[in-house]
Amino acid sequence: MDTKSQSMYEQKALELLFADADKIAKLIRVQMENLTMPQCPLYEEVLDTQMFGLSREIDFAVKLNLLEREKGKEILASLEKELSALHDAFTKK
Repeated sequence: MDTKSQSMYEQKALELLFADADKIAKLIRVQMENLTMPQCPLYEEVLDTQMFGLSREIDFAVKLNLLEREKGKEILASLEKELSALHDAFTKK
């Protein structure tokens, strides 16, 4: 694969991973706004399932050499930080 194609695939992989991370954050915001129960087992299950799915997507992109492992860790850490901040904000209401 030439460098231009590789770069294009890497960029597309990043865009898709960031979009999925954003979907997870939006899903959690909606759940918290409507349920206001962050300790709800359903909330925790959805979060765990979605985060696991995203981590598998990241692993797949890393295996295809479309993403550096560190960048994948940054995506997950950023999302976890955002979700923690959301959780704190909603539980302090």
